[in-house]
Amino acid sequence: MADGYYITSQDVQRVEMLKGVHRRTMATTDEAMLCEFFLAREAIVPTHQHMNDQVGYVVSGEVEMTIGGVVRVCGAGDTYAIPGGILHSARALSDALVIDVFSPPRNDYRTEAR
Repeated sequence: MADGYYITSQDVQRVEMLKGVHRRTMATTDEAMLCEFFLAREAIVPTHQHMNDQVGYVVSGEVEMTIGGVVRVCGAGDTYAIPGGILHSARALSDALVIDVFSPPRNDYRTEAR
């Protein structure tokens, strides 16, 4: 169980959102949410949009990101920013670990973190 402001990876469980796409909602406040995403090679996050701003950091692997119709390959150490309302999608070119921050937090991702 989480202790006050500190949350360990053992405190939250992975949720399979889509085939090959797993999320852990690690921490959240009223203004921001940190999520960890594990994408298996060839996993696809279909085109979607949401009102939340989203910034991400690729920890490992390669992910082909399409943001506002522009396609780029992001590798370890690369970042991206997606303003709310912009269409975006992702395809894992290899197994990948990605960290995303959402502001405001996504209510649909509040299943684990407190």
